[in-house]
Amino acid sequence: MSATTLGAALPVVPLLAGLTGLLLPPSSSGATTGRTARRVAVALGVAGAAGALALAVALLVTLDDPAEASTTWIDLGGLTVTLGVRLDGAAALVAVAVTTVALAVQVYSIGYLRQGPPDEPDHRYPPYAAQISLFTAAMLLVVVSGDLILLLVGWEVMGICSYLLIAHDRRLPEAPAAAMKAFLVTRVGDVGFLLGIALLGVSAGSFRITDVLAHDHGTATLTTACLLLLAGVAGKSAQFPLHTWLPDAMAGPTPISALIHAATMVAAGVYAVTRLWPLFEATPTVLAVLGVMASVTLLLGALAATAQDDIKRVLAWSTVSQIGYMTGALAVGAPTAALFHLLTHAAFKALLFLAAGAVIHAVGTSLMSRMGGLRHSMPVTFWCTVIGLGALVGVPPLSGFWSKEGVLAATEDALLGHGPAPAWVGWLVLVSGLLGVAITAWYATRLLLRTFFGVNRLPSARPHDPPATLRWPVLLLAVPAALLGLAGFAPWFTDRLLSSAPGELGVPGLLHVGPLMVLPLALLLVGVGLAWSRWQRDGSVDPATTLGPLRPVLARAFRLDDVQHTLVVRPTTALGRLARSADERVVDGAVTGTGRAARALGGGLGTLHRAALPRAAAGVLAGALLIGLAAALIGVTT
Repeated sequence: MSATTLGAALPVVPLLAGLTGLLLPPSSSGATTGRTARRVAVALGVAGAAGALALAVALLVTLDDPAEASTTWIDLGGLTVTLGVRLDGAAALVAVAVTTVALAVQVYSIGYLRQGPPDEPDHRYPPYAAQISLFTAAMLLVVVSGDLILLLVGWEVMGICSYLLIAHDRRLPEAPAAAMKAFLVTRVGDVGFLLGIALLGVSAGSFRITDVLAHDHGTATLTTACLLLLAGVAGKSAQFPLHTWLPDAMAGPTPISALIHAATMVAAGVYAVTRLWPLFEATPTVLAVLGVMASVTLLLGALAATAQDDIKRVLAWSTVSQIGYMTGALAVGAPTAALFHLLTHAAFKALLFLAAGAVIHAVGTSLMSRMGGLRHSMPVTFWCTVIGLGALVGVPPLSGFWSKEGVLAATEDALLGHGPAPAWVGWLVLVSGLLGVAITAWYATRLLLRTFFGVNRLPSARPHDPPATLRWPVLLLAVPAALLGLAGFAPWFTDRLLSSAPGELGVPGLLHVGPLMVLPLALLLVGVGLAWSRWQRDGSVDPATTLGPLRPVLARAFRLDDVQHTLVVRPTTALGRLARSADERVVDGAVTGTGRAARALGGGLGTLHRAALPRAAAGVLAGALLIGLAAALIGVTT
């Protein structure tokens, strides 16, 4: 089987599994039928993800050089849309990461939705498993697509799947609202993304990515198109100022949080920029905008994570911050560093969310203020969380250390003026990245201490490590979270990742050992030490108390959600009310008024028509006199 055939089959396998799963009856339709439907849904979900993973691994092994195949789908007066794939080593690596996390989530969900809180079966499991398969297929379509329109299809299907999956547990009042918020906020960015794609396609006369990259676009056209694409990236990857949907999306099931944060939605924006990297490389203005956006997002997410009590919201804000590292690497001209951190982040963030789900499953709450002392009763979960948090913070030799070091090394090269962006962008990303290291170490240490150390603050709970269906995905994800960074020493891995940007400026490799390593390691120790020293004073005190009056501000993420609500939501709602009033009172009023006037006139005429003969005769005479008078007046005037 050729590489292009493997690439074309990648999204098809989970797509077929998802479409078939949607035809299954709900598991509440009778005991026997429900159990059968659930078993079939489990088989379809796991088989679809496992089949896609097998294809992704086969593609990674067999793909030696970039490959492409396409056929014309639509020709609109010379503007062509194609069906095809565009494959390179980086696409194969990202596909393996996506399918690995998807398979882990499918297996984990079998136990989580069957025995999760409250301890009762989830009767909507069949559509849930099918939607995960569709979500996976959509992301894989973005990964392998050779045409911008096909990429846009996968991009938008992910949006509707995220809406359905975040709102899955309808017993939670906040779930539908969070799903709607995620859908609407990302749609704002997607409008820009659509316009950017349209502008590039019209300029090149084709939506085929190779044609778009090869075309000589005008400077104004290219800058405008890339800025519009950044709007979509900000929405999908939860970057400032369209980041507000991601923390609220924690209302969805924990496995879905792992899928969204590690391998699909938030990774799509970063991957799309690397896919179109030559266009962004040629627009320093756009890279400067991206650098500012990345730096603000990196620090905003890290600071907001310091004051959260919900363990999932800590991890959510952590994702916002870590995506900032990836977009910062892109801003300084290092797409391979961004992709490397994307891959390691997929491993350790999926691990952290599934480990958090195991904790929530065991204690029945996601609030760290009600946890504590779990390291003895949940040793497997504890050590897996230690690995995940260590990779997140950048403890050597765990995976996150190497990929984050690559980002910082790329900024060092950029601030010397060697990259496509202005030198000040390199300084901005470097300073924010170093501050982010210390803050990340602080809140990660706080999460570990509040959850697993100290005394058990929920004595009624009898926590224990999760059952096998939850435990094995966590254990298996701990392996790449710990060791994936070391793959950067392997030439086959480096060559495949570098194939995404053969003309990339800046740092040519993945792993960087040098003096710059000392500063982030020192800042890491400072962050850990500050959190640990506060905890050591009194093991029951939250280290976040040291934030003082800043704590409520950081807990609300600088109240940017309120600002968005004031500046956007309220005016839009008021405008909607005004439009509704105008429609009801003016448009509907005119129609209703016309009908009422016609009815009243008809009623009056009917009354006259039914009048007695003397009155009718008087009416006829009066009408004749009026007509005669009118005719006389007309004659006089002429």
